[in-house]
Amino acid sequence: MLQDLPPRPLLVFDLDGTLADTAGDLVATLNAILAREGLAPIETASARAMVGAGARALVQRGLKAHGVEASEARLDELFTDFLAYYEAHIADETVLFPGVCAALDRFETAGWSFAVCTNKIEYPSVLLLTALGVADRFGAICGKDTFAVSKPNGAALLQTIAKAGGDPRRAIMVGDSKTDIDTARNANIPVVAVNFGYTDQPVEAFKPDKVIGHFNELWDAVEKLSEVFRAA
Repeated sequence: MLQDLPPRPLLVFDLDGTLADTAGDLVATLNAILAREGLAPIETASARAMVGAGARALVQRGLKAHGVEASEARLDELFTDFLAYYEAHIADETVLFPGVCAALDRFETAGWSFAVCTNKIEYPSVLLLTALGVADRFGAICGKDTFAVSKPNGAALLQTIAKAGGDPRRAIMVGDSKTDIDTARNANIPVVAVNFGYTDQPVEAFKPDKVIGHFNELWDAVEKLSEVFRAA
């Protein structure tokens, strides 16, 4: 009887600020919602640090920047409006970060699989990655509403790995924020952080295992962290 082969090693990516530069469309959507509320727009440069915790949090942060506190019920209404507008403008400005496709090609050739674990809602996550032409490259695209828990709960990452057919002992997280690093730590998964994403503090401050400034650096970072795979 042939011995079962171990699962392919797996890279699990965050989406906003990691795979794709989504800030332009997210902030444009936020400003459309703020305009409906009679509030001034927020400049993209100022709003980038508000992105990354999900759309509902973005709306809440946008309101708070104007000194407005909304009830949970009102936030739910604005969140619904946000999603409707955003889905209609999902990739007006959004692009993959430089080097993403080349990195995926290299890792795929070397036998790696891929998944996405994001705090974006699952449907617009799939919609966006489809619009960007890469959805079919991921064995699982899991959002804030995919499971009963979401990042930074480590179970969200572990369930993403399982859904993608991976093994936590052969998986690495790639993200851009404290939330991603905390998620990986909570799941006992190594983590690579990109330093060009959406965070209000330098990502180095959160002590990821590796930090990269471009996707052409991902191979070497992962090579170091995956030595444990080959030793197992």
